[in-house]
Amino acid sequence: MGREEKHEGSRNGREEDDENALEDTKRKGVVTRSGRKVSKGEGSRQPSCQVEDCTADMVNAKAYHCRHKVCEFHAKSPAVLIGRLRQHFCQQCSRFHQLGEFDEAKRSCRRRLAGQNERRRKSHDSPGEGPI
Repeated sequence: MGREEKHEGSRNGREEDDENALEDTKRKGVVTRSGRKVSKGEGSRQPSCQVEDCTADMVNAKAYHCRHKVCEFHAKSPAVLIGRLRQHFCQQCSRFHQLGEFDEAKRSCRRRLAGQNERRRKSHDSPGEGPI
């Protein structure tokens, strides 16, 4: 008789585990890793360019352009209008900055270029070769 109780109890435990696993599966489909809740239709939404009045069809766009919500034309444009501000897309930051943050026709903002130049200088300097 003790065996039957033990067997029956373990079966109920398995059912509870199955229910918990089902709840976890449901949650995984609705919550991102960061804990943000996502509506079920959000993943299927068509990508669109964030530039005002852009009607570019991004269905067949490269993954990079979809990920950063910018069509290929506006990613390469010298100036675009976003939030009533003239901006330019930075290839290093993968985001738009105001035009004043760029030098001439560069495609990367000054801050990122300065960091890149600093890293380049460090890699060329050897530890024992400083000025005399």
